[in-house]
Amino acid sequence: MSAKQDAYAVTAKTMISNLEKRNMEGFYCASREELVQTIMPMLEKGSSIAWGGSESFKESGMLKALENDGSFTMIDRMKASTPEERRKVFGQTAMCDYFFMSTNAITLNGELVNIDGNGNRVAALIHGPAHVFIIAGMNKVVKDVEDGIKRTRVAACPPNGVRLNKSTPCAKIGRCGECLLDECMCNQFVITRRSGHKGRIKVFLVGEELGF
Repeated sequence: MSAKQDAYAVTAKTMISNLEKRNMEGFYCASREELVQTIMPMLEKGSSIAWGGSESFKESGMLKALENDGSFTMIDRMKASTPEERRKVFGQTAMCDYFFMSTNAITLNGELVNIDGNGNRVAALIHGPAHVFIIAGMNKVVKDVEDGIKRTRVAACPPNGVRLNKSTPCAKIGRCGECLLDECMCNQFVITRRSGHKGRIKVFLVGEELGF
């Protein structure tokens, strides 16, 4: 292992301890392959699975592994083509067994920092799904909540805006413009400082860069 990977492991150990104090379970996986091997045995066959708009979830290999397994009910919001279908999928997501997402940032003290547009992702994080599995590359780690918000606006929002073909300042000029446009992605700021339900939220820190 490189010195950088060794440092990731040391940092993750501290963060996992802090997550435990906040009623969340933490795990460290040195690679995305180890991540898949860690998570798959945790899932009950036949369960329903949903996910937020997460590049980390895709890049980690988890989505492909779940689809290839074939024993889960996959709730894919991208297959909904009408407002009525999207509303139905959101309802199914709220009642799913496992919800996968990433986090825009996670502090050294174990706080989760998320900024959302529609709010469906943070809504599922806060309440609904029986289990929430958060996949976060070590590139998402920040000192504190303030740095987490800055990181999201500087590192996450511009590429997300481009990916979603938005007309927001972050997508057009590469930085946040504090916009109030209809397409604004910064409508909900959610800080998760503690889980009210022990074991519901599991955070998987990965010793690689994942997502934005």
